[in-house]
Order: sequence, then structure tokens, then C-alpha cells
Amino acid sequence: MKKLLIFSFIALLLTSCGGENNGELVGVYSKSWKEPTPYGMLFIKRGSFTIGQNDQDANWAMTSQSKTVSLDAFWMDETEITNGEYRQFVNWVRDSIAREKLSLVDESFKISQDKRGNELEKPILNWKKKIPWEKPTEDQQGALDSMFYMGEDAIDFEPQLNGMILFYKYSWVDYVQAAQKENKFDVMRGSYNRSLAGLGTTKDSADVMVKKDTSFVNEEGHIINRTIYKELKKRSDFISVKKVNIYPDTLCWIRDFTYAYNEPYMRLYFAHPGYGEYPVVGVSWEQAQAFCHWRSFLFNSYQVQHKGVRVQDYRLPTEAEWEYAARGGKDLSMYPWGGNYVRTAKGCFLANFKPQRGNYTDDGYLITARVASYPPNDFGLYDMAGNVAEWTSSAYHESNYSFVHDMNPNYEYNAKSQDPDVLRRKVIRGGSWKDVSIFLQCGVRTYEYQAENRSFIGFRCVRSYIGVE
Repeated sequence: MKKLLIFSFIALLLTSCGGENNGELVGVYSKSWKEPTPYGMLFIKRGSFTIGQNDQDANWAMTSQSKTVSLDAFWMDETEITNGEYRQFVNWVRDSIAREKLSLVDESFKISQDKRGNELEKPILNWKKKIPWEKPTEDQQGALDSMFYMGEDAIDFEPQLNGMILFYKYSWVDYVQAAQKENKFDVMRGSYNRSLAGLGTTKDSADVMVKKDTSFVNEEGHIINRTIYKELKKRSDFISVKKVNIYPDTLCWIRDFTYAYNEPYMRLYFAHPGYGEYPVVGVSWEQAQAFCHWRSFLFNSYQVQHKGVRVQDYRLPTEAEWEYAARGGKDLSMYPWGGNYVRTAKGCFLANFKPQRGNYTDDGYLITARVASYPPNDFGLYDMAGNVAEWTSSAYHESNYSFVHDMNPNYEYNAKSQDPDVLRRKVIRGGSWKDVSIFLQCGVRTYEYQAENRSFIGFRCVRSYIGVE
């Protein structure tokens, strides 16, 4: 290590003196860099564990396959994402839409020139300009009114934000398609082509088709997310776009439980400050994905603006990462706390779940609990069992462990618009406040459809670690 540091120092001296290196190979190195600790996250060191059931399978009454796997290090949220944290996302989307609408009547809400006075190809929002929520002008008032329920739709004492307009648009590169052999770029021909197996010939790029997601607004003003086939001609053909309504479905409290009076939760659970430190629910897998993209954009934008270095994107944990983190370093442990029982020696419950038939309150809570209400596991992570079940990035398949790799195992599938529902299943883990204790076990897995919003499913984020320390 000392030799490497001395070598890097010499390289810096050589390159700083007019770029001279005396004809030697000195390399190009940056100054030492340490990954910043993400706020609210804990470091989960790399390691190996046995993934799979530690008890009888509740669904099939037999033990499912276990498998020894290894994982790289990552950061993970200490708790589930709270209502307060998700509201930051909602408010950011709300404010961006407000600035877009206000720019139509006041150009100062957009920036059309860079610092040197050059015209930007596409104007950007001016985030330094405050939104006049309290004292808008007449024109500004008209622009802002369109964001709230008005007229017959307004039934409350104060203006109520219309969550139906809160859409977040983002894009990503489909690296899985880009990595396929048939989609490899031919540097000799300067185009994409598809090799014909065993013949040594290729097809023209016009014959190479890729799937991509696209979002657009139809004539009725509705957002349409659709999967299309496109000729592979350039890198941008691997880029997909999605537009997601990000406001939680508060009606899930009523929809999930027939003949139950849950209207107070529907009205207040997400919006009221009294529930700020409770886990967000009513968020689909697609909305959780959008949140992860926004969180990555928020952090990396700040890094770039302050001459910092980008880091890995925030994302949902893979199924294997979630189970590894839940076990807290205790391989083959049944529960995150390491024991085989859900009570302490004094009879206190160790998680928020449904202890007995209909006795939801025996653990101290009726529905969700404030995050970190119970002791953490040995990694310092809270609520890895109970409170709310959690989305993972992994697609659900009954035989996942039979075909996934033993290094950083994962099975993902980006469901297309024409795919059947069975391909839209995503793995959820951890059990929830309404589940019996078997779903709290580290190795128990179940699923939900990616577009569903549930009053008992939340999520937390991870971020891959950069380095080998």
C-alpha cells in the first residue's frame, strides 16, 4: 500500500511539471478518495451465507432448496423509508411541476442561459426562485390553482393537492440487452450487427431489434407507458423512459380490508405530521423504483455542483442482499435477532406483527409502529422483521435458487406492457404488522405484483459500495 502511495505521489509530481514523465509509464491517478457515508445508512460488509429456509416452508409444506452464496459490500437504510422521507420526494415533484406551470406566466422560473450567457439548448427550471404559495400574483394564482382540487372536487376546509398530477419521469439504460452478444457494437463496421451462429456472417443493424419502454401523453392527456420494438442503430436505443405517478395510494387502507373502519388511516396516515416517522405504505414497486432514481439524482447532482465525485445509484436491494442483511451476520438464524422465538426471556415481543388470532395489539401496536421501535439486529438494522414487508428488486420465481449465480445472486425481469401478470411478480420480504410470525423469518419469501399498492408493504434502499476495504 505504501509503495502504491509513493508511486502515485511521484506520478503526480511528474504530471504536474509540464506533463513530463521522462518517457516512463507512470499512469493516471486521482488523489485519494473515500466514499462518503450516506446519511441514514449503515455499511454491510461483504460476506457469504446460506440463502433459503431454516424451517418448514409455509406455502409448500416442505423445505425449499438452500444455497451458499457470496455478496459484495453495500450500504443499506437503517430503517424503512418513512412518510417524512417520502414526502420530500413528493414535495420535490410538486415544486418542479409548480415551477413548470409558473414559467408559462413568469419566465424567471426557468433558466435559458448558462453562466457565460450562452443560450441553453433546453431551458432548465430555476430552483433558486421561490414559489409564491402564500402571496401569488393573479397570473401566478391561476397557474398554481391547477395543482389543487377546485370547484366541485374541493370538499375540504383548505386547498387539497391533486395527487393525480404528480408524475416523475426518468430514464435508464437497459444494460442487460446491451450486454447480449447479438447486440454488440462492431467497431470495424461502425454499427450494431447480429452474428449468425456458426456461419461467420452478420445481419445489418436494421435487422437488430431491441425492446424499450417509452412514455407519452395521448390525445386525451393521459400518460401511456408502452413497450415498443426499435431498430438498434445507436446507443440511445438502449435507453428506456418511464413516467410514474408517485403519490401513495391512501385508499389501500380501505381496499385491503373489507368490512373494516380504516378511514382515519386513509385520511391522515401519509399526510399528517403525527405519522412522519412511520414507514410509508401504499407505494408500489414501480413507485419505489422511481424514488430510488430520484434519490440518486438528488445526491449525485449535489456532488457534481460541489465538484465532488458521483457514487453508485440508490436502488432496491436484491433478494439475496435483503436476506443477508436481515440475518445480521448470523448464518442459519431463523429470525433477525438470532433466536428461534419471537419473544424475549421476559415475554416481550421482538417485532411488530400479528401475534395471535385477531390480537394485533398484543405486541403494543395495532397497525404500523414508528420505525426503530424494536431493537436492531447485529448489523444495526431496524425492522428487518415485521412492521411492513419490503419490496426487493428481484423478480419472483419459485425456483430462483436453482439457477441464480452463487456470486451476487439475483433474478430480475423488466416486465413489458404486453407481458402476462405472472411476469410482474416481485419478491417481498420481512413480513408485516398484519402477518403471523412465520413471515418474519429471514428465509421466508413471498411476492406481490409490481403495480399493486398495499397498506402493509414499504421499502428501504441500498447503495453498492465502491472499493475493497
